[in-house]
Amino acid sequence: MASDQTFVDFVTDQIHNAGVIHARKMFGEYGIYSDGKIFGLICDNKLFIKPTQAGRDFIGTPVEAPPYEGAKNSFLIEDKLEDVDWLSELIRITVKELPEPKPKKKKTKK
Repeated sequence: MASDQTFVDFVTDQIHNAGVIHARKMFGEYGIYSDGKIFGLICDNKLFIKPTQAGRDFIGTPVEAPPYEGAKNSFLIEDKLEDVDWLSELIRITVKELPEPKPKKKKTKK
């Protein structure tokens, strides 16, 4: 089941002071970005955050699950989606620990 836009908008609206947040449709689901850095996925109307040590320390005992079949485990965020302050802090500390995105190579014409 693909995620619906209403849920995606809800999640992105919950995140404050964590950079410019946007979602991009990817294979029927959504990647979530902060200032161009992907930090999570929304799959089947569930929020998955990339695992980091800082995120694990902040959450305590995270629920981990793969966002889709064959994927590595991510932190599954369900019960704290409406806690704006908690969710925003998790995103801030997660993004801080993630590497910068690799610069995209310009396509050359043949």
